Amino acid sequence: MSKRLVAATIAELLLKAGEHWGDKPAFATRAKQGNIFQTVSYQSWSRRAKNLATALIDLGVHASDHVALISDNRFEWMLASAAIQYCGAADVPRASDMTPAEMLYILHHADVQVLFVENQATLEKLESIRVQLPLLKKVILMDVASRASPEGIFFLHELEDHGRQLRHEGDRRVEERCVRIVPENLSTIIYTSGTTGIPKGVPITHAALCSQIDNLTFSLSKEERALSILPIWHSYERIFEILVISYGATLYYSSIRHLKNDLMIVKPTVMASAPRLWEVLYERMMAHVSNQDVMKRWLFSLARGSAHWVRHAWRFFLGQELKLTERSWLESLRLALGHGLRLGLGFLPFLVLNKTLLARLRMVVGGCFRATISGGGALPPYIDSFFYDIGIQIFEGYGLTESSPVLAVRTEDNFVLGTVGPPLPKTEIKIHDLVSGEILYPNGNRADLGRGLSGEIYARGPQIMKGYHKDPHTSALILKEGWLKTGDIGMMTFNNCLKIIGRCKETIVLKSGENVEPLPIESRLLESPLIEQCMVVGQDQKHLGVLLLPSLHGFLKLGWSVTCLEELVHYEALRPVLHQEVQRLISTAHGFKRFERIGCVALLSKPFQLGEELTATYKLKRHVIFQEYHDLITQMYET
Repeated sequence: MSKRLVAATIAELLLKAGEHWGDKPAFATRAKQGNIFQTVSYQSWSRRAKNLATALIDLGVHASDHVALISDNRFEWMLASAAIQYCGAADVPRASDMTPAEMLYILHHADVQVLFVENQATLEKLESIRVQLPLLKKVILMDVASRASPEGIFFLHELEDHGRQLRHEGDRRVEERCVRIVPENLSTIIYTSGTTGIPKGVPITHAALCSQIDNLTFSLSKEERALSILPIWHSYERIFEILVISYGATLYYSSIRHLKNDLMIVKPTVMASAPRLWEVLYERMMAHVSNQDVMKRWLFSLARGSAHWVRHAWRFFLGQELKLTERSWLESLRLALGHGLRLGLGFLPFLVLNKTLLARLRMVVGGCFRATISGGGALPPYIDSFFYDIGIQIFEGYGLTESSPVLAVRTEDNFVLGTVGPPLPKTEIKIHDLVSGEILYPNGNRADLGRGLSGEIYARGPQIMKGYHKDPHTSALILKEGWLKTGDIGMMTFNNCLKIIGRCKETIVLKSGENVEPLPIESRLLESPLIEQCMVVGQDQKHLGVLLLPSLHGFLKLGWSVTCLEELVHYEALRPVLHQEVQRLISTAHGFKRFERIGCVALLSKPFQLGEELTATYKLKRHVIFQEYHDLITQMYET
């Protein structure tokens, strides 16, 4: 493994990368035509970022200003972000699919005066609300405009040229700015939605980001080929890319559209990923296997079975199996004998088939894949186990934007399936009882107390934010003496790993890693006279679903001949009418994004009751409802 760069600030790290890694390729992007990747060296990227930063300073960007960056994954994003860091400013990133309403709120809330936009379409969204943004003075377009742009729009390539000329004439304001940046200065403000659906600004310092690089146990080499497919503005993908830069490896920008081809072309060795990617690859592999003849299917079963026996036995003897309870010596002996027997029986077929059949399966990710860090949602156990069996390690991790983001991640020495690994060095985890609020797992002298007991996860460490931007009230609710109240439910295992069980906050995280707030969707649905009650579900699913109680009164007004709710629910024409109503309300026409659309509906035959499924203030008790209707929800996603 290569030795990574060490720095006190992100600006210092990027400057060092340009100098230290020199002509080595830093970024590779697809050419407009053909399956060719064009590379940019570390030295060229850093030099161009200095030119752009010089032009930004000349435009009036001050140290500590907030400069917005609305764009999807591309090299120009990294160019602009580095330039903003060199200015001593903080970037405010977001994807180009944001709605005009989100754009208005974030740009206003963050006091943005200078904004980068990716393309003409994003620029047109901005123009529809710009009159409401009196603070916004300068807009910079990344793309070369295909048609006339509004007056006052700057172009990224022209600013680069201007900065290059200024530096040629001796301008060294960038170097002066960088020297004055201190670790506690802001590096970025990432906006993430809260339970009310209103975006919250998470201020992240240089110190917090650098602590992630210092403490992440995922080592790389400068020869790595890292594939980037997750949104670059998310804290998870961003810290991964900074980690790659610190090791001098090369980042290849791909997309879901080109992923299949790019895996074969790039032959990546590492990448950051979301659970949904591995589900898609699993489904593709299983479809391929099912199309084979009987003998090949039998060989696959033998290969998978022997690999499962050997790898899981080996993990047992390394102490890396999931341990939720303490075992007696007799139980440990029984398990050891069983795993020893499986190891002996499975070793020979595994040795042969791993280098032949399983090796061909690994070619689905290019054949050179070493490992991935998976985050943004829970990895299904069967997916986790399958890829481990065939020889692809998925280092599942856990964190929040508020923690910059990583709190825990699997390591080579503690690779426990079913967990997100041990907490990072310098990160403390404690578990609070959900009812009493008492600590179940305090750190320190009582380290053994509470293992195997579930409760709410609290975290403390150098990566934790100091509070939301302009929101001291919400900050006070989730930050206590440096401890972050995560809103997630988990437990510590008896091999010192964190296991995530569920969520006690309302945010839904899809398998794709997208965060969805259910309240705005539910509010829109309840506007319909045909819907009495509803609850959106979908945690760790491919898409959202909804539990719906139809309105008897609403359908009676439509002239339906029904006498009671039970009769209505079993009415044959009800389901298609409600499905159409849901699709009409939760649509792009009403400001909802693609991943916020409802994919499946389950009908309720009785209303939620006060004191049971509803609180005294008529709020949904989501965990109660989820447990009560667990079978119905499962059936909804299976049909």
